[in-house]
Amino acid sequence: MSAVNPVGGAGQPTGADAAAHRPRRLSTETKAAFKTTEFFVYIAAVIAVLIASMVVGDDEGHADYFRADKAWLYIVILTVGYMISRGLAKSGSREPYDESR
Repeated sequence: MSAVNPVGGAGQPTGADAAAHRPRRLSTETKAAFKTTEFFVYIAAVIAVLIASMVVGDDEGHADYFRADKAWLYIVILTVGYMISRGLAKSGSREPYDESR
């Protein structure tokens, strides 16, 4: 389709044709959180902390060294670390590129 462009010359696309010939802008995006290895490591660490808290107890007259409040503190610390790592993973993920590359 050849149209006369008042600014340019004949043969240059105008209006809707210009958008059709322009390369589509894409951006890189990180994977969904549940598809990453750091998610599975986080889940495993939380489960390990909960199991350790349950196993370490006051058996045979010893004091409970790993109480529930300390376990939940460690889980909160793990959660904050996981959230920071996801934030860092997503912070540099907006690198636009053209479809033609």
